[in-house]
Parts: sequence; C-alpha cells; structure tokens
Amino acid sequence: MNNLRSTLAIVWRIAVPYFRSEDKWAGRGLLAAVIAIELALVGIDVLINQWQNRFFNALQERNWDSFVREIGIFTILAFCAIGLAVYQLYLNQWLQIRWRRWMTTKYLGEWLHDANHYRMQLQGDAADNPDQRITDDVKLFVERTLDIGVGLLSSVVTLASFVVILWGLSAAAPLHIFGNEFAIPGYLVWGALIYAIFGTALTQWIGSPLVNLDFQQQRFEADFRFNLVRVRENAEQIALLQGESAERQRLSERFGRVVDNWYGIMSRTKRLTAFTTSYTQAAIIFPYILVSPAYFANKIQLGGLQQTASAFDSVRRALSFFVSIYRTMAEWRAVVARLDGFEMAIASAAKLATHPDSIAVVSSTGSDAIDLRQLLVRLPNGAPLVSAESFSLRNNERVLVTGPSGAGKSTLFRAIAGVWPFGTGSIAIPAKATLMMLPQRPYFPVGSLQAAIVYPAEPGAFGSDRVRDILIAVGLPQLASKLDEEAHWNRTLSLGEQQRLGIARALLHAPRYLFLDEVTASLDETSEAALYRLLEGKLPVTTIVSIGHRSTLEAFHQRNVVLVHGGEGFVLRNRSESAERP
Repeated sequence: MNNLRSTLAIVWRIAVPYFRSEDKWAGRGLLAAVIAIELALVGIDVLINQWQNRFFNALQERNWDSFVREIGIFTILAFCAIGLAVYQLYLNQWLQIRWRRWMTTKYLGEWLHDANHYRMQLQGDAADNPDQRITDDVKLFVERTLDIGVGLLSSVVTLASFVVILWGLSAAAPLHIFGNEFAIPGYLVWGALIYAIFGTALTQWIGSPLVNLDFQQQRFEADFRFNLVRVRENAEQIALLQGESAERQRLSERFGRVVDNWYGIMSRTKRLTAFTTSYTQAAIIFPYILVSPAYFANKIQLGGLQQTASAFDSVRRALSFFVSIYRTMAEWRAVVARLDGFEMAIASAAKLATHPDSIAVVSSTGSDAIDLRQLLVRLPNGAPLVSAESFSLRNNERVLVTGPSGAGKSTLFRAIAGVWPFGTGSIAIPAKATLMMLPQRPYFPVGSLQAAIVYPAEPGAFGSDRVRDILIAVGLPQLASKLDEEAHWNRTLSLGEQQRLGIARALLHAPRYLFLDEVTASLDETSEAALYRLLEGKLPVTTIVSIGHRSTLEAFHQRNVVLVHGGEGFVLRNRSESAERP
C-alpha cells in the first residue's frame, strides 16, 4: 500500500500540471468526453444484460414476435456501442497527443534550460538516457495513465451498476446445494468478491517482480540503443583503429543484458499468464455452477440464468481489474519511476547551479573586465583543480592560456561560461557582455550548412551573401555554394574544416569575449596564423582568450597566462609572474 500511495502521488505530480496549463480547457474537455463515453458504454452493458434475460426467455418460450423485437433492440444497442467506441478511441488519441506534446515541450525546456543537461551528465547516471525518457517514457506514461485511469473508473461504475442487479438475482435464484435451498442475501455478489480477492492476491504474489524487471528492461534497451548510435557517430575513428571487434564485443555485452533480463521477464510472465488465463477461463463456468441448481429446480428461466451469468461476469471483471491489467500496470509503474527520476535529476542539476557552495557567476556593472575573485574550481569529487585569488581578463586584449595537460584549462573556460558549478568563489562578467566558447571539436546541428554555421542563431539571422564571404575568408570557398545543402556536417567535414567553420561562426556573431579552446589544433601553423590575423582584423574590439600549446600562438596574444602547481591544484598566473617564482 505504501508503494501504491507513493506511485499515485508521483503520478498526480506528473499528470496534474497539464490539466492546469495553458491547454487545460482542451485537455479537460477531451478527458470529460472520454469519461462520458465510457459511462455511456457501461450503461449500454447494463441494457444488454437486461436484454439477455428477455432474449433467452423468448428462445425458451419459442416466441417469434419477442425474438424479432429483441433482435431489433440489440441492433440499436450494438450500433450505439460501436459509434461510442469509435469516437472514444478518437478522442482518447487526440487527448494523448496534446498531453504528450505539452509534456515533451515541458521536459525539453527544463532539460535544456541553463545547461541543466550538461550538469546532469556531471552528476552521473541518476537519469540515464534522457532521450528515451522524453520520447518513449512520456508516450507510455500518457497512454498507460489514460488506459488505467479510464479502465479503473469503468470498473467502479460497472461494479456499482451490476452489484445491484446481481444482488436482486441472488434473491430470485437462491443457492441450492444437494437439493437444499439456502437464502443467503447477495450470495452471488459475495461469490464474485471472494473469487476476485483470491485472484488479485495470487496475481500480486506471482507478478510483483515484473515491476523491477520492466524498469531494468527499459534501461538496458536504451543503453544498447545509445551505444549503437555512438558507434554510428564515431564510425571513422573505429574503422581507423580497427576497433570493430572491440565494439562488437562491447555491444554484445550490452545486448546480453537485454537478453538476460528478457529471460527473467519471460519466466515471470509465463507464470503470471498461466494463472490469469486459468483464472479467466474458470470465471466462465463458475457462475453457472452457482446458479444452475436453481435453474434445474425451476426457480428461474433460461433468460434469468444467462442474465445472472453475465452480471456475475461483469462484477467479477470489475473486481478483477487489477488482475487483468497487472502486466500493463507493471510497465506503467516502471515508466512512472523513470519519469520521476528524470524530474528529480533536472531539479538536482538546477539546484546545483544555485547552491551556496558552487561557483557564482554574477553580472558586473562597474567593470569592463571579467574578474575572477577567490576562485577555486574543483572536480565533481571535490578535489581542487584550478585556483585564482584575483585575476582579470581585461577588455579588448588577447590572452593565451597554457599549462600541462589535465591542469584544468578547459574546465576553467566552462566555469567562466557558467556551466561548471563545482567550486567556490565568483566570476564577475560585465553586464550585457556576449561570450562565445569554441571547443576543439565544434558542434553543428544536422540541417543546412547555413543553419550549422550561424548556430545558435536562426538560419535567416545573417544574410547568405555575408555567410558566403565569411566562408571564403576562413579558407572554405568550396562550401560557399552549399549553404542550402543539408547534411550531418560533423561527419562529412574533416576536423580542420570544422574548426574553420567554428571561426566563421565567431566572425558572424562577433562576441565581446571569445574563448578558443585549441580551435586550430588540426590546422597547420600557416593556416592557424592566417585565421588569427583574420580574427584580429575582423574583431578588433573583441577580447580573445585562447588555449593552445604551440609557441607560435604567442605572437598573436598580448598576455601569456600559465597554470602552475600551487597549494590547491593549479594556480592561474601571468607567465612573467610565474617565472619569478620557483
């Protein structure tokens, strides 16, 4: 019960916001329509149950006129049921897609807000495979929540409707055992209740491990799919290293987890199916066993026998709702747990950015420099990495940052960008200043070349002629005629060409502060020098901070900053200052 209450609380927290959102009236209207149709279908079931009494009595009495009349009544009820079922499905699917669209937009916004997606990676695998949670899990949550919710409501209304009928039939057809009549009020209702309790208890006992098995299955499937995508995206490097055997073994291991867990699901599902099928089959004959003695004792007619069996089955199905959808509920609870974990991971990542013990990135109005104050950048495990008691990146200067590999140069850039929270101190950035970080391997979205270059701006933010001129300037005239061509540019272009496109992006956006993390490492020194001269000429008022290891870069920078071993990790110092200290 505690697990059930916890699950329902989570479902309420995830589901209710949609029905309070800007799309609430459409959502509420569609949900009300689906529920109203379900209630109407239950009403038709009640009418068909009463029809069965009259129809089978007409057969027993060989009454042709009654038989024809009941066929006509059944035809009308059947057409009504068909029409309601069709529109219930249609409106249900309409509600599903609107609800799913709203949840997907919400999760995308929260996941991609203020670098939450990056901080979630830094925190580990608390919410692995967010792509699956936003696609498959949201879809399944909406579908299963509606199916289970509407089904539960239908069961409750069906139970309330048919219990009254079955109670009355219990009086009309008293219990007969070995020729003796026993007047037990509502004995058919008690029989259905005992039968359903017995089935529900055994179903829970047999099927409870399926919840965890379904959770793990979704996780293993997503992990296998993610690694297949990784192989596709890194096909060139794998081929050059002849790593196919290693990748095959690694993928086989991950797929092995899928298979092993699936065997567990098969084994448990086999036991559950064996019981639920037996339970359902036995339920067909059980009401006849209870009522047939009264029929043979001439207490009721054939119509009464059929109506009693039908009403008993309706009550039994309503009481056995948990049994019939247990497999679906197990999958649903796993989906709920995954979405709950995803929401918690997003909230934790957002909290990490504003935690009192994290690096504070603040806006400064009294200075035109980026000031690092009492800064200590740490690794996620708390180990110190880079420290700077008082350091400034002044306006309109060129700074080269050097130091040994692993000293934390790139991590320092991440801290300045505001996406690395681990550490203490503050980074003051001039108000309204624009920053751009260019990594060694730039990112280009799949789409047109122009959209890839101007990212993160909209494709039409810059004129095509200007983009072509920039492409020619950075040494890519062969691409100037391909601005409308769509491709996966991170795969089709060499790393050197990608780095030139990264410089083109910086030239277009012209940020006030430009941070270059070994962005010309794949180019020869001549090309590197040409690009730095281009940056100097095109962005004369931009502060450029570069990470690099080539000594030739010193000629294009006014100040050289080096990371040296200090008291806590590496210390940020000017080269002249570090040369004076051992």
